[in-house]
Amino acid sequence: MEKPGFLYIMANRRNGTLYLGVTSDLPKRAWEHRVGAVAGFTREHGCKLLVWYQAFESLDAARLRELQMKKWKRAWKLREIEGLNPEWEDLFDRLTPL
Repeated sequence: MEKPGFLYIMANRRNGTLYLGVTSDLPKRAWEHRVGAVAGFTREHGCKLLVWYQAFESLDAARLRELQMKKWKRAWKLREIEGLNPEWEDLFDRLTPL
């Protein structure tokens, strides 16, 4: 059985820099972005807020959707975020138990 997958968007602030990624462990990956555990784009640009995500039955399905969304115009991505998260709240706390 294949692992489920998640497509997610990290941001540095409302309407700021966006990063689209895919993972099989969203809480772990979002935490890594928050604390800057891995060098790269999100650490360089301060993308620490999990502002949008979508679950998929497989990593392959999540990756396919990622490829589609990376071709989208920025305005379409912003609409997607604001449809799920109009206040641009950090959704990380929703993923982890108290």
